[in-house]
Amino acid sequence: MESLGAATTRFGFHLFKELSKVHKGNVVFSPVSISTAIGMLLLGARGATAAQLREVLVSEQDAESSGIKAEEKEIEKTEEIHHQFQMFLSEISKVTNNHELKIANRLFGEKTYLFLQAFKESCQKFYQAELQELAFADDTEECRRCINDWVTQKTEGKISEILAIGTVSPLTKLVLVNAIYFKGKWKKQFDRRYTRGMPFKVNQEKKTVQMMFKKDEFKVGYVEEVRSQVLELPYAGEELSMVILLPDEDTDLVAVEKALTPEKLTAWMDPEKMTSQKIQVFLPRFKLEQSYDLEPVLRSLGMTDAFEEAKADFSGMSTKKNVPVSKVAHKCFGEVNEEGTEAAAATAVVRNSRCIRTEPKFCADHPFLFFIRHHKTNSILFCGRFSSP
Repeated sequence: MESLGAATTRFGFHLFKELSKVHKGNVVFSPVSISTAIGMLLLGARGATAAQLREVLVSEQDAESSGIKAEEKEIEKTEEIHHQFQMFLSEISKVTNNHELKIANRLFGEKTYLFLQAFKESCQKFYQAELQELAFADDTEECRRCINDWVTQKTEGKISEILAIGTVSPLTKLVLVNAIYFKGKWKKQFDRRYTRGMPFKVNQEKKTVQMMFKKDEFKVGYVEEVRSQVLELPYAGEELSMVILLPDEDTDLVAVEKALTPEKLTAWMDPEKMTSQKIQVFLPRFKLEQSYDLEPVLRSLGMTDAFEEAKADFSGMSTKKNVPVSKVAHKCFGEVNEEGTEAAAATAVVRNSRCIRTEPKFCADHPFLFFIRHHKTNSILFCGRFSSP
């Protein structure tokens, strides 16, 4: 379980780096959602296509730490990945009274392609996913509506149109969809009576935001290397928490992002490296919604053959070998308020203590990074950058 958690952290880190090159403002996405969708695709991939997908999902280092030996056959390594996903999804989907976390997977394939029964059964077994056959060639718009309606239902209405007009065509062969919905309440909620308008500094400009306030005991740390504070805000039940990385006022967030590595990120977010202390927390109420076409991002990470008809080898999926992936779309919604967080998506360096001020204060009145972690699996469900109110 921990190895897959490490793999999703690494994968999320690389995705964030690539998305940040294109999106200079707010960023929000779900590494778990996207990696799960790629895991489903890996079920039907073979040869070089499968090797590329495996490398994007699980590096050799992660593979070794999970007991997957380099000399084992490719099929055995791949099966181990699916078994880990099966356990991973089962763990994070456990029903609890403390929060709502729903994950739903589905493949939508062109009905004229004969999809193998073994592939359909494996999708159901490992990812609780059905393969729904649609007539993309006959009625593209109706297929698009069908997929969008399914996602809307699975995300409690928060994501209404993951596929925009024109994103599918009569030539569409396969669309992967993973929907994840999260709604959690803070263990220690903010009092609405203390929320007030305050300036949020972006470069040389100031924008007014509704700033929440809470004075209580939280785990905090300081990363000397990037001159940033780290704060952990647990959700009720403490199975999940939001970790915020806030640079000092004279430190550029871009410099922090450049210094990040998967190993550093894991170390900086480690609650064991932080100290519990009473602190004043100022955090803006915010709502984010972003859409991404992940094909160029995944190509840059080495997943190229899957999108090219001449190279795509999905012979484990269909009687027709060259069935390229037509679309990997991801749309993410996140909202943070006094009660907690609502989020949805489809597809040691930390010093133990530091006297920040006479009265310790964590004031997020300038751009910061945030991560929602699932503790038991040590995985990042959602992450992003808030830099533009």
